[in-house]
Amino acid sequence: IYAVSEYFHNNGKQLPVMISGTIVDMSGRTLSGQTTEAFWNSVVHCPNLLSVGLNCSLGAEQMRPFVEELSRVATCLVSVYPNAGLPNEMGGYDQSPEIMSSIISEFAEAGFVNFVGGCCGSTPEHIAAIAEKVKKFKPREIPERDPLMRLSGLEPFEIRPETNFVNIGERTNVTGSAKFAKLIKENNYEEALTVARQQVESGAQIIDVNMDEGMLDSEAAMVKFLNLIASEPDIAKVPIMIDSSKWSVIEAGLQCVQGKSIVNSISLKEGEDKFLEQARKVLEYGAAAIVMAFDEQGQADTFERKTKICERAYHILIDNVGFAPQDIIFDPNIFAIATGLEEHNNYGVDFINATRWIKQNLPGAKVSGGVSNLSFSFRGNEPVRRAMHSAFLYHAIQVGMDMGIVNAGQIDIYDEIPKDLLELVEDVILNRRQDSTERLVEYAEHLKAKGKTAVTAKEAEAWRNDSVQERLKHSLVKGITEFIDIDTEEARLLYDRPLHVIEGPLMDGMSVVGDLFGAGKMFLPQVVKSARVMKKAVAYLMPFMEAEKALIGDESKNNGTVLLATVKGDVHDIGKNIVGVVLGCNNYRVIDMGVMVSAERILQTAIAENVDIIGLSGLITPSLDEMVHVAKEMERLKFIKPLLIGGATTSRVHTAVKIAPQYTGTVIHVLDASRAVPVAGSLISPETKDSFGEQFKKEYDKVRMDYANRSVEKNLLTIDAARRNKLELFLTQKTQEFAKGT
Repeated sequence: IYAVSEYFHNNGKQLPVMISGTIVDMSGRTLSGQTTEAFWNSVVHCPNLLSVGLNCSLGAEQMRPFVEELSRVATCLVSVYPNAGLPNEMGGYDQSPEIMSSIISEFAEAGFVNFVGGCCGSTPEHIAAIAEKVKKFKPREIPERDPLMRLSGLEPFEIRPETNFVNIGERTNVTGSAKFAKLIKENNYEEALTVARQQVESGAQIIDVNMDEGMLDSEAAMVKFLNLIASEPDIAKVPIMIDSSKWSVIEAGLQCVQGKSIVNSISLKEGEDKFLEQARKVLEYGAAAIVMAFDEQGQADTFERKTKICERAYHILIDNVGFAPQDIIFDPNIFAIATGLEEHNNYGVDFINATRWIKQNLPGAKVSGGVSNLSFSFRGNEPVRRAMHSAFLYHAIQVGMDMGIVNAGQIDIYDEIPKDLLELVEDVILNRRQDSTERLVEYAEHLKAKGKTAVTAKEAEAWRNDSVQERLKHSLVKGITEFIDIDTEEARLLYDRPLHVIEGPLMDGMSVVGDLFGAGKMFLPQVVKSARVMKKAVAYLMPFMEAEKALIGDESKNNGTVLLATVKGDVHDIGKNIVGVVLGCNNYRVIDMGVMVSAERILQTAIAENVDIIGLSGLITPSLDEMVHVAKEMERLKFIKPLLIGGATTSRVHTAVKIAPQYTGTVIHVLDASRAVPVAGSLISPETKDSFGEQFKKEYDKVRMDYANRSVEKNLLTIDAARRNKLELFLTQKTQEFAKGT
């Protein structure tokens, strides 16, 4: 694609481009490991793109789910030319023209394709049969998709308006991590990969890679490390941010990554011509770009300079280069505050205000920044730095900051910051007092004099004196595993059954985590830590629950079979796992298919295992679309099994409005694990299953009607009529006197 782009640019002519990829097996991935959607995100930048498609490797029947997925995401024409079935033991192809054409005609009838044909094993007779079968169907209509930032590693990553703050891991950066720098200098790349892996496991959605060190061959180091990452699927699944102050290093990195990456960064500091040249290269390589608020006069340090430079760069990228607005990320510069220099006092406020302005005036653009820069004045004082980062992020996210390069270990939960410290750091960040720096420095010195380890120990002792329920909640919210076995055992002895510990204090704690995450006061790496604590507590209770079942003779009893899966595109499973434990303890046979499970695998397993109920889970918003897809497939394949929907992003309204209409069987939204058992029991019992399902169908009919009524456009007054109808306010004598006094 880069070569084609260069040819078009250098020769001043454009030709239509057709791209076709190969899904190598039923995992749904290309030879290099990308999913269908990740593949599309990687090639969508191709100039004059006529079509994208799939060919070879699979027969038409096996290719269906991947063609359907490509059809859903591609904003160009879609082609498909499968093999004539799968090869026989001699390497030949036996599928007849009649069978092959019938399957491909289903693609056309469903509106999946624009071009059709045949690959290995197909003959002129196959092509003639296909042409005859599809000619009565209309070609696929190209879908309109919201203009969102869509990145990819081996898997797609979509940033939607409702996406929580995106965490960019900073530890694979030789300038920001002494450990990583040491490993790279020692040529210990295998160990350096574990640093990247730990970031992904801890919730980093993008990893920043920087090799800018004076004694390194930065280009060679970048190429070697990115090539090694490419062979590690558990790391390569996330998008890569190629970070360097040297363009040659960035371009070397762009030639290594197969997904849609992010360049960090380009700017106007060397003038408009150099900016245009580098931006065009970024576009040809198919990456998004971070643009620093930096021009020929230097880095922008005021609100006025930040917004002026960002506005200038935005219009150059869109009007002169052809960048999509959603692929532009501005970094309006996070500088150190509380330095003692008065001119630095408004740096935090200026970044926050510039972020608000960018989101209001530069449609589609994203905002990022290096958060740890903010607290540079307090390096060595972790409690103050953590509080500063958390408070700053809380306020910046409220006005639209989308992502940031952060050390998840240096972020506290906003609501957990001591109130006196929170007031001091917010005074500094928001420049609310003239003496804010002096007051925070005094507090920091006080902490230092007391010894921060002593403070930490004292705080640790305080929460250990709470009730066991509060201690469990604290451990879950803070991600502390140290005491979880002790506290879980204490709770087990307090409650009648081990299961009640899960349904009670543990679920209560996870509810708090969910609320904090939803409010933007807790970030994904912290949620991942909470999930690990929950898993540890459940693992501790499992032997006791198994022993309880054996004691009461319930081991052989089976109330029914439930299949659980986190849908394709989602790797979060804590909610699903808890539901599985609760159902298992109530004598249901649970088939847990894990995470990232395709609709095809879910339904094939449901048939093979003759399950009674299918349960779908998801934490992120794209999971909702995949759940709709599963419901459609259940309808197409004439399923009658009940479908349960659960997970953090799901809701009763979405289930009723978007999912239930796709499937004539019973569809029910289950709020949490405690509701799973009674719902499953009612759906499986011969006495109640029909009436229970009918009850929900009627309930969801009403939800849909209410939703439709709310969505009907209301007749609004004209502005003149509204002004004539204005609210008249009258001040009493007492109110006037009070106002004068203030």
